[in-house]
Amino acid sequence: MTRKRCDTAMPTVPVLGSTLHYRESGDPDGLPFVFLHGNPTSSHLWRDVLPGVAAPGRRLLAPDLIGMGESGKPELDYTFEDHARHLDAWFDALGLAEAVLIGHDWGGALAFDRAARLPGTVRGIAFTETIVKPLVGEEFPAAGRELFTLLRTPGVGESMILDQSLFIERLPDTLTTPLAPADLDVYRRPFPTPDSRRPILAWARMMPLDGEPADVVARVERYDAWLAASPDVPKLLAAFEPGPGAMTDRGAVAWCEENIAGLEVSRHGPAGHHSPEDRPEELAAAVDAWARRHGLVGPRVSG
Repeated sequence: MTRKRCDTAMPTVPVLGSTLHYRESGDPDGLPFVFLHGNPTSSHLWRDVLPGVAAPGRRLLAPDLIGMGESGKPELDYTFEDHARHLDAWFDALGLAEAVLIGHDWGGALAFDRAARLPGTVRGIAFTETIVKPLVGEEFPAAGRELFTLLRTPGVGESMILDQSLFIERLPDTLTTPLAPADLDVYRRPFPTPDSRRPILAWARMMPLDGEPADVVARVERYDAWLAASPDVPKLLAAFEPGPGAMTDRGAVAWCEENIAGLEVSRHGPAGHHSPEDRPEELAAAVDAWARRHGLVGPRVSG
């Protein structure tokens, strides 16, 4: 299948003493649709999704989170707060007063967090394979629990992520379709040294599991409260039949249906954790159709 393409600019803007790189296409005067990636990827994740969401009245933007992709790599702890602050500064630098947010993995968590903190700025949220709630007990698959326990172990996590670059080198294992070597190289390029991989390890250690880390659990609980009490903001969960490494099983979908106000669920065939890589056309079509149903194609009409 020949995938749709669209002309894409690749600007960089200064933020908080560093820089954020992003890709942009579509109508420069349209409603911003902001695509947020997770760990360990970059805006490259959305390259085959953006063309399918393009439409008159939409401005498509996909930033590289701080420390990732082509964005700057300042001396930070790369906490959730660090990412949220830099992302807020990027929104401010581009003058994005309102936006539709589309998130994967930690990008979805950042989208929820921004909506909960700044609810008037978010026109809608679409998400796939993201952190919808703190995990406890057996809610986390045994293999995943073992992995993230090892990643939190001092010395072991450093060896796995900083030295072995586990998350990058095993990224193809989280897909149901082959990842082209050139695309894997794009994901590798920002992380050539152990020190450059610190943001990947920081994200991995932030998974809200059994009450830790407490600051991330608190943020997730806060945005869960907003998700439950915001029926006026349309939301879309793009749910795929769980493939390798997938987080969103039937139980997670059911929890979302019961606890997220204003939610629609689109259901699709098998995909691994990195669903925008596996099924970009299906994801784009779902987001496009949902946005059209809710009139997300231009400025808000007041009154």
